[in-house]
Amino acid sequence: MARLKEYYKKEVVPALISEFGYSNPMQVPVMKKIVVNMGLGEAIQNIKILENAASEMELITGQKAVITKSKRSIATFKLRKGMSIGCRVTLRRERMYEFFDRFINVALPRIRDFRGVSPNTFDGRGNFSIGVKEQIIFPEIEYDKIEKIRGMNIAIVTTANTDDEARALLRYMGVPFRA
Repeated sequence: MARLKEYYKKEVVPALISEFGYSNPMQVPVMKKIVVNMGLGEAIQNIKILENAASEMELITGQKAVITKSKRSIATFKLRKGMSIGCRVTLRRERMYEFFDRFINVALPRIRDFRGVSPNTFDGRGNFSIGVKEQIIFPEIEYDKIEKIRGMNIAIVTTANTDDEARALLRYMGVPFRA
């Protein structure tokens, strides 16, 4: 079992029950999935960029990346429907906890001038999103072997009904929110 999942069951659940007054442990919010997305607009001209980004994402997450395709044509960007424009990975269960643990404890502290995560990036339904400007903060990526620094979006989907519940869940899980 993942270290963070065990920590959730032993420490976070009782803390959330006492904070929000849940009558049943099944009411306590839990993380359902983490979606890591990398949009690559420059992949229109060069498909090799997409392959490199997908392999980097596979190194970071430990799971095969899915290539995302455009839904509609946009003439201004020379984009046609069905062209490959990004990649994403959806993590669940053990892999989700392993990735979350590495992201919070290893990758986030490696961000330059890091002062904490903004507590205002919730969507109103208990889901949290964070943007990362460079993929080199992950220790799996070798700095010498990358062609270009790319960013990615990380969305954490929870079962929380409100942003306050989700914020408390993530705070107890170790997310360093800015004061």
